Amino acid sequence: MPGGSRVDPQKSHEVTDSGPKSMTLEGQETVGPLRTTLLPTANGSRPSQELEGHWPEIPGRSPCVAGVIPVIYYSILLGLGLPVNLLTTVALARLAARTRKPSYHYLLALTASDIVTQVVIVFVGFLLQGAVLAREVPRAVVRSANILEFAANHASVWIAVLLTVDRYSALCHPLHHRAASSPGRSRRAIATVLGAALLTGIPFYWWLDVWRDADAPSLLDEVLKWAHCLTVYFIPCGVFLAANSAIIWRLRRRSHGGPRPRVGKSTAILLGVTTLFALLWAPRIFVMLYHLYVAPVHRDWRVHLALDVANMVAMLNTAVNFGLYCLVSKTFRATVREVIHDAHLPCTLGSRPEGTAAGSVLKPPGLPKGAEM
Repeated sequence: MPGGSRVDPQKSHEVTDSGPKSMTLEGQETVGPLRTTLLPTANGSRPSQELEGHWPEIPGRSPCVAGVIPVIYYSILLGLGLPVNLLTTVALARLAARTRKPSYHYLLALTASDIVTQVVIVFVGFLLQGAVLAREVPRAVVRSANILEFAANHASVWIAVLLTVDRYSALCHPLHHRAASSPGRSRRAIATVLGAALLTGIPFYWWLDVWRDADAPSLLDEVLKWAHCLTVYFIPCGVFLAANSAIIWRLRRRSHGGPRPRVGKSTAILLGVTTLFALLWAPRIFVMLYHLYVAPVHRDWRVHLALDVANMVAMLNTAVNFGLYCLVSKTFRATVREVIHDAHLPCTLGSRPEGTAAGSVLKPPGLPKGAEM
């Protein structure tokens, strides 16, 4: 996770003088020479040549109390979430090709960005770099990975913004939406967001790992952390709140049978996606600002644990949309069953005797009559 918790078995490179044991409990010195540590590098990897040397141990350095729990959690999240997102991608691609509705293109792009987030952040960042390699990687590689991690986050969030704007236009300005919306225009908008996400990820090459910020945050650290919070949370959530409020208000005006508005499936999916994002990302943003202004992660084990948990909750957002789509849309459920059926079709045909008619099997089921996502 950009700037978040990666499992780090080697929190510092400790060097102790030979001789009698000088420590009874961690951080409690009894008799013997002064314990020292190597000066940590800014990115938390092995010390560079220009920073090699001894430095007094930072008192009260927070331990990683979560242990191996993040490794187990991210392994399960990746093992279950990645196949589910791949299945979602195939199903949405079929729906986008059949209906040519822009909303399916936005949902498809959102799922693709979730897949990139799982690969770049969960697998490469948390598991490979943090747990397997223990951050024994060159600084340039770590910082280059930061660019991809932040770009994946920005793409996922702002594609959800595109979906929100599209549904707002469809419900509040239907005539303009029918005249202006098209699959080609939605693809151009998605390409623009992806390019902008990659560009906005470049400044985070200089993002410092919160676990190694032993000194007070510099101006650059503060600017980058606030840019992260604004770009991935505060500004998108402001758009979600304004657009969703306008949509609900418009639906209430159209509803004449009672105070409860009639919410379509597309609108229900939009409200679900944006609400889940706002709830699951809120803990990470709060802990990030708490770390910046109140207590640093490397000094307070409670903040350390809070950021571990907040990052795990935030990454859950990459795997929950499939359940939301299945819960809301009958069309999506039917298409998922069709994809699974087609995946088993080669095995079924291979086991049939030669000459068996397979015309009915090869015919793909159509969308349920009157179904709408």
